[in-house]
Amino acid sequence: MLTTRKKLNILKAHQRHETDTGSPEVQISILGRRIEELASHLKKNKKDNHSRRGLLKMVSKRKKLLDYLSKKNPKAYNTLVRSLGLKK
Repeated sequence: MLTTRKKLNILKAHQRHETDTGSPEVQISILGRRIEELASHLKKNKKDNHSRRGLLKMVSKRKKLLDYLSKKNPKAYNTLVRSLGLKK
C-alpha cells in the first residue's frame, strides 16, 4: 500500500514546483510505485485475477502518460525514464 509518507517522497523527487501534484512526471512516478507494489502482491497471490486486471489498467495508463510526456517534453521524458529505471 502506498502510504502518505511514501507518496510525499515521490512528490518531492519529481514535482515541477512546490504545489505540483498532477504533472505527468508525478503521475507516472506514483503509478510506477503502485505497479511495483501490486506486482509483488501478485507474485505471492497468483490467482488474484481482480488485482491483475487493475495492474494491467495501471500499466496502460502509465504507458499513455509516458507517450504524452515524450511528445510534449522529450527532455523531461528522458530524465524521468532514467530516474525510474524504465525501458524506453
